[in-house]
Amino acid sequence: MAEGTRKLVHVAVGVIWRDGRILIARRPDGAHQGGLLEFPGGKVEPGEGVQQALARELLEETAVSVSPKRLEPLIRIRHDYGDKEVLLDVWQTHDSTGSPHGVEGQPVFWLAPEELTASDFPAANRPIISAIRLPRQLAITGDVSTVGDAVEGCVRGAGNKTPPLVLLRLPSLTSEAYTGAVGQGLQRLPDTSVMVHDCPELVADLPVAGVHLSWRRAALLTERPVPDDRWFGVSCHNAEELAHAAAIGADYATLGPVLATPSHPEAEGMGWDRFAELTDNAVLPVYALGGVGPDYLDRAIQAGAQGIAGISWWWIAPDNRPEAI
Repeated sequence: MAEGTRKLVHVAVGVIWRDGRILIARRPDGAHQGGLLEFPGGKVEPGEGVQQALARELLEETAVSVSPKRLEPLIRIRHDYGDKEVLLDVWQTHDSTGSPHGVEGQPVFWLAPEELTASDFPAANRPIISAIRLPRQLAITGDVSTVGDAVEGCVRGAGNKTPPLVLLRLPSLTSEAYTGAVGQGLQRLPDTSVMVHDCPELVADLPVAGVHLSWRRAALLTERPVPDDRWFGVSCHNAEELAHAAAIGADYATLGPVLATPSHPEAEGMGWDRFAELTDNAVLPVYALGGVGPDYLDRAIQAGAQGIAGISWWWIAPDNRPEAI
């Protein structure tokens, strides 16, 4: 088939959870990408809804039953393999029945999220693994002028909301003070994964979860600045920036502002329709940023987001007032 006339193959993919583990299958040796692991699923037939297609494929392939109404969107990924272009429409559920086995003879088994290795899966699956491991909320610190205020704001906020992933964005601190704030944050927030901002060099010296780069810094890169075992995120605002973030190996991006924010009244939000359009064409998990909080989480997920990112819904500033975003 000539280039440009290839059809996009729409594939429904399932992330099926039980007891903290995920159902995995191995592709037949003679199949496309044969021998690699995969999340079970299959083609969406003409006139068939995605959830219905996934429920059918799971039953036919693995003898596992799921209700289409109990499926939650996780991520959509477009990927060009050269010989085939696919749209992976990924949904997850913690509610399934049946004893899984390979109906077509393929091995099926359960793996914990930390046991998923990107190289064991087709290339298009790496964003799925990131989406599985990333939380639904990315907490960002408000800006303060001292290390004490930075750490105290985090401790107060974490005490109320307990965010699983916190980005220490503290541009008013000197480089030395910022390093000190990161070190104290790691000690005072033992149950929270801490991300550093615009300082990839700290990843080698401190047990942080990873680095998040401003677009200004990310635009200068041609490759991933941290090892694969650390998170790498990028602040993005449009389709071109999302594409660059993916090209340099980012695990996720923030995208915004989605809605108008008190701290940036001059910045008009893109709105949920534009956000959904951008995430639909992205090839990495995307957090909605700007004017959103936990009340918008379901709306963000329906628009294709990994979740929400922000300040005001968790951070408690030194004067005891939530920081505006």
